[in-house]
Amino acid sequence: MGTRIQHDAKRINAAIESVATAIATRHRSTKNLLLLGIANGGVELAGRLEQLLAQAGLTCGRGTIDTSFHRDDIGRHPIPKEFAPTVIPHDVNGASVILVDDVLYSGRTVKAALDELFDHGRPDSVELAVLVDRGGRRMPFAPSYCGLTLDVPASDKVIVRLDPKSRANDSIATTSYVATDRQP
Repeated sequence: MGTRIQHDAKRINAAIESVATAIATRHRSTKNLLLLGIANGGVELAGRLEQLLAQAGLTCGRGTIDTSFHRDDIGRHPIPKEFAPTVIPHDVNGASVILVDDVLYSGRTVKAALDELFDHGRPDSVELAVLVDRGGRRMPFAPSYCGLTLDVPASDKVIVRLDPKSRANDSIATTSYVATDRQP
C-alpha cells in the first residue's frame, strides 16, 4: 500500500481559485446563492469558495449538508462519531444551490446529498462543485465546476487534505488499497 502525492498546495489553491472564478462568472447576478459543503470533505472547500466569492463581490449563504442518513451503504459504514450535521443558513426554496465536495467518484454521495437537500425544500437549481473528479461514475452525475481531474485505478483511494490552519499543508494523494468486500 503506497501513498503518492498527486498535487501540492500551490496547484490545489490555483484549482480552488479557478472553481471560484467560474462560479462568480456564472452567478454574478444570482440573488439567492447558497453553498452547501457536503460533510465532511466539502466543508472546508465551501468555506474557501465563499471567501473567494466574497472577494469577487458575491454574497452567498454557506452551510453544511450531512448525507449520513441517506447513504445506501449505511449498514456497512455506520455514521461516524465525528460528523457535521446539516446546517442551512436560509430557505432552500427558490435558492440556487451549489453542492460542494472534495472528490467525485461513484456519485452515491451526490445522490445522498440531493436526497437530504430536498428534505429541506425545493431549490430553483442545484449545481455541483468538486475539487477532484476521479471518474468511475456509477450514477449519472457530472460536476458543474471541477478544479482537477485524476485518472486513477478503481483500486486507489484519493485523499484530499485541506488544512484549515495552513493552506501550505494542503495536498492530494492517492493510496492503493486491497478491497475485501467493499464497493465504492
